[in-house]
Amino acid sequence: MTTTDATDIDLGALGLYLERSIEGFSGLVTAQKFPGGQSNPTFLLRAASGEYVLRRQPSGPLLKSAHAVDREFRVIDALSKTDVPVARAYHLCEDRDVIGTMFYVMSFEQGRIFWNPALPEIPRDERRGYYDAIVRAMATLHDVDVSAAGLSDYGRSGNYFERQISLWTRQYRAAETEHIDAMETLIKWLPIRCPAPVDERSLVHGDFRIDNLIFDPHESRIKALLDWELSTLGHPVADLAYFCMCLRLPADAPITGLQGQNRRALGVPEEQEIVDRYCDLRGIPAIHGWHFYLAVSFFRLAAIIQGVKKRALGGNASHANARKVSEMVEPLARMAVAVLEEQSCAGFQR
Repeated sequence: MTTTDATDIDLGALGLYLERSIEGFSGLVTAQKFPGGQSNPTFLLRAASGEYVLRRQPSGPLLKSAHAVDREFRVIDALSKTDVPVARAYHLCEDRDVIGTMFYVMSFEQGRIFWNPALPEIPRDERRGYYDAIVRAMATLHDVDVSAAGLSDYGRSGNYFERQISLWTRQYRAAETEHIDAMETLIKWLPIRCPAPVDERSLVHGDFRIDNLIFDPHESRIKALLDWELSTLGHPVADLAYFCMCLRLPADAPITGLQGQNRRALGVPEEQEIVDRYCDLRGIPAIHGWHFYLAVSFFRLAAIIQGVKKRALGGNASHANARKVSEMVEPLARMAVAVLEEQSCAGFQR
């Protein structure tokens, strides 16, 4: 994992604070920023007592309810008592005077992160095993008893997708920088096509992508699921659709996908196989309205990246590649519209 120097953190003040707040922490030496991530800047801390990860809010004005690192800390801490693979949560700092923003510290999990879902680093005959581990981790997350985990108040009740469409419409409007016809179409179409609410509330990750998973250095075992900023209580198919949506993205996009690639030749499962395996693991029937869920996923990602674009234009983006990523907003919206138009004639009706 390559890191870059963090120049805006007072190491002296941070080190003293962490020595008072985390048992056994001592001798902070460096804080280096990981290059990945568009939302909450993340740093590798090296200290005499070991290595840690610090995740903070970005500087500058923030949209309401965005960059909620306190929620991230809460859910990681709660899940440490379950079978869901997560890092160890050490401390949440809500005092913005320490480094200028709220932040938390968790364990540094040594392992591999894959940015390309084609898994070129893995032998072809082993790739299905990695995908199976991903789907198993997702199913394990969705099977968590939220009451037993102390997370029964972690999200609102009611129609999850209706709330998501409303939320990301508001977030998009708050960050809007130009008129995009496809986004306007989605804002009009999605509420009309939203299915009736169903009585199913699970803990959902909200950004379930392959690059948010840390794998063991030598095998397909997942050590930690990262980036819980968008987690909440909702319908579990949202995570499944979001993961499959990411796999539909172009191979040369800033968020790398498998569009146009032969999955069988690569040795990775087809979309229907992923959905079927998920349903089998959870013991649930076929998923109906699949294209709607995919379209909502494209819409969400477009709205999220619109926020990245606005921060980039304001000089507050947390990633050097933010301007390139921000170019994805309109293509994502067009893909969502195409998915909805595809629904009536698709061969894959789940």
